[in-house]
Amino acid sequence: MPYPLGMKRFGRFQLAEIQTGWQRLDGGAMFGVVPKALWNKLIPADDRNRIPLALRALYIDTGDRKVVVDTGIGEKFDDKQKDIYGAESFPGGLRGTMQKLGLDYRAVTDCILTHLHFDHAGGATTLGANGYEPTFPNADYYLQRRALEWAENPTEKDRVSFRPDDWQSLIASGRLQLLDGPTEVLPGVSIVISDGHAVAQQLVLVDGGEGHKLLYCGDVIPTSAHIPLPYVMAYDLHPLKTLEEKRVLLAQALEDDWILYFEHDPKIAAAKITEENGKFRCGAVVSI
Repeated sequence: MPYPLGMKRFGRFQLAEIQTGWQRLDGGAMFGVVPKALWNKLIPADDRNRIPLALRALYIDTGDRKVVVDTGIGEKFDDKQKDIYGAESFPGGLRGTMQKLGLDYRAVTDCILTHLHFDHAGGATTLGANGYEPTFPNADYYLQRRALEWAENPTEKDRVSFRPDDWQSLIASGRLQLLDGPTEVLPGVSIVISDGHAVAQQLVLVDGGEGHKLLYCGDVIPTSAHIPLPYVMAYDLHPLKTLEEKRVLLAQALEDDWILYFEHDPKIAAAKITEENGKFRCGAVVSI
């Protein structure tokens, strides 16, 4: 018997959370200038100062299109890398995880990659008989042109975050569609551009109609603990830009009653926000 699908109605769409695996990253790096005495209360660290982070993709069924946003870390790490990053992909990779949820990876028509860091794009390709191939053989993949250009020529600061095997076969297959700026990929599925964490990161705004709006936050707000404005990662290329992007996004989310979807939060997949004394806070948790 297949596992239950777990789809939730979201206006005219249906959504499903896809938890692809886990990783552990240094808590200090994840919270930047915020003291450990504060962030450790929110997401406790292990004896190596690492915090658990989900690798949470999003499945969007628009009726005629089946969309996946981000793909987790994939299965490319060797044992040393798995130990360093605490990386764990579920058996069978992204395809196997989807199968257990009752989702057919071959039916996916569109895959939106927020950016090409390995924990977001690692599952975009899967090892086949002739090398790496697109995980979704019948899907178009969407990425910002500037994001690809940067990934192919990164700096010393972020070079370790990229693996060409995550995107080269997408280019070779002709499945990679390069975008230039914000756009509506599909009716009700739009791209918001962020340049603080990484060059031309794509946040995905899902508008299911009937007042249903959800923002896939990527690495701008990776967990619910990162909602306060100063809680910005040391991994970010431009932390002050991230802070200002958060200020604008959170204000709009509050005004328009958006749901925020957290890619890396170890417990909370989605929530709304509140504002108290001019400070943004995590509000009601929402089931997706």
